[in-house]
Amino acid sequence: MSAAGGLSPARLAVLLSGRGSNFLALAEATRRGELPAEIVLVLSNEPEAPGLARARELGLPAVAVPHRGAGGREEHERRVLEELAHAKAEWIALAGYMRFLSPSFVAAYARRIVNVHPSLLPAFPGLEAQQQALDHGVRLSGCTVHLVDTGLDSGPIVEQRSVPVLEGDHREDLASRILEQEHQAYVWGLRRLLEEPWHVEGRRLVFGPGGLGWRAQYQAKKKLETRG
Repeated sequence: MSAAGGLSPARLAVLLSGRGSNFLALAEATRRGELPAEIVLVLSNEPEAPGLARARELGLPAVAVPHRGAGGREEHERRVLEELAHAKAEWIALAGYMRFLSPSFVAAYARRIVNVHPSLLPAFPGLEAQQQALDHGVRLSGCTVHLVDTGLDSGPIVEQRSVPVLEGDHREDLASRILEQEHQAYVWGLRRLLEEPWHVEGRRLVFGPGGLGWRAQYQAKKKLETRG
């Protein structure tokens, strides 16, 4: 497919650690032409991750880079970055990737790493967000698509969807309803990042006038790096 304006699709890598249901939502959206991206790599730190097997069934490049026995976090991330460079990935989508990214990794793809989290951030970052919501007795939860920065689920918010917390909900009940919204929000949020002009003001991501498309932002960054 062609991206908006006749440009080639963004080269997207997906990082996952488990079944990767959000990866499948992104893959289906690219297949239907709803997302101006091409998945050029599916990578997991878990060799037996079901998401890797599913990627291979779909004919997508799938690679395992195990973190266990890798010689530490720095060496593991170096190997992951090598795979990303080999695939010529331009964007990274995290889909249940259970590794905290180092500042140097984030800097290599600054404002081109996106994640979806099962809460209405900034509430309930980190693990077990659905259980955190239940423990606090909130009446409304949901999901958040955000750019990844060096903090814990703290990057600029791209898209949010709300989900009611029902009386008698268990974690699995709430998680299932949130996951349905994650699949939709992830596609919608990433599509906007790839198609629309945007910029970051403080902690806020703003779409519309005053912003640049992601390719223009990337080229401007490369020019600054060259001058430096």
